[in-house]
Amino acid sequence: MTMSTIRWNVQTFDEFKAAQLFDVLHLRVNVFVVEQQCAYPELDDYDRHVDTKHVQGHDENGNLVAYARLLPAGLSFPEVSIGRFVVQKGRRGQGIGHQLLRTSLEMIAQCWSGRSIKISAQEYLKNFYAPYGFIQVSDMYLDAGVPHVDMLKKS
Repeated sequence: MTMSTIRWNVQTFDEFKAAQLFDVLHLRVNVFVVEQQCAYPELDDYDRHVDTKHVQGHDENGNLVAYARLLPAGLSFPEVSIGRFVVQKGRRGQGIGHQLLRTSLEMIAQCWSGRSIKISAQEYLKNFYAPYGFIQVSDMYLDAGVPHVDMLKKS
């Protein structure tokens, strides 16, 4: 596994420029709707919530290659949540997902210190999240036809 140099930034919805928003939505739709063949409403009002944080990773050429959406407690779950966690298909296996998760956890610690984190993880990724303290807390369920499990990282 080669580690890629990624430049990370975090913004709220209102801080996005049109081109940045397009890049985020393009990446999310390409992976969640097209690649995973899931017809579901990818866009929701959580993106625009005043306290939502959008974590973005850009490569050396300025291309968006990774993204995660951080939601405050009470919006999706009673706990803080990480969602829309995605790495561009051609950039997987380079450690970018781990960098994205560490960056997301650091941002959560800054914004919502001491809060537990709950995620709806694709079931095949539960072993990816486990080393970071996430424990499976639900049976498998289908979300848009894709097997998921809820996982919790206690504060």
